[in-house]
Amino acid sequence: MPDYQLLIFDWDGTLVDSIGRIVEAMHRAADVACVPRCTDVAVRGIIGLELGVAIRTLYPELDEPLRIETIRRAYSEQYLALETEPSPLFGGVRESLEVFRDQGYRLAVATGKGRNGLHRVLADKGWLDYFDITRCADETASKPDPLMLHEILAHCRVQPERALMVGDSTFDLLMARNAGMDAVAVGFGAQPLSVLRECSPRLAINEFNELRAWLEGRHAQRPAEVSEHVG
Repeated sequence: MPDYQLLIFDWDGTLVDSIGRIVEAMHRAADVACVPRCTDVAVRGIIGLELGVAIRTLYPELDEPLRIETIRRAYSEQYLALETEPSPLFGGVRESLEVFRDQGYRLAVATGKGRNGLHRVLADKGWLDYFDITRCADETASKPDPLMLHEILAHCRVQPERALMVGDSTFDLLMARNAGMDAVAVGFGAQPLSVLRECSPRLAINEFNELRAWLEGRHAQRPAEVSEHVG
């Protein structure tokens, strides 16, 4: 049996190459709502949060619920317009997930997307029944609160030390820490590894296939070799 039984993945920026569209959709939403555009870096820094929390983080000076709701609706509309052709999976994702399933891992998704958005993209990829469980930010607490991870663990009947969270934002890694889980930092999504390493992930990767190689070879690795990955 592997040390880990359950692999939990963030969606945007971890499995799917959608960060650019998220940033552009937020810029367009700002134009619709007549508020200043935030920088690309600022928008990338809130990816992973529930949408309402993300907007309030970007625009803390806005205390008008109607203006916040305008931005929320505009973002959803603009993102759908950009997603006429769904964002692609990162290289190695589909093949690696198949290998993980064949090796006996349970698979789950913990995402800042809303349920409707995740359902749409899972349906497009023929994955509605692919994962053991998926949890979305609009049906539980927003990251980095560990509630969605607790719900996934309870559903799968897996202890925190036997689960691994894989994500591209500090919110993912802090959520895992808050749940008592190990985490893998993904450096090809919303935030760079230089930022993610501050959360002390178990592993830091620049390509998805590195996760597969690490899981397959971790029993043979010396502790020094693992620390070189993270450092």
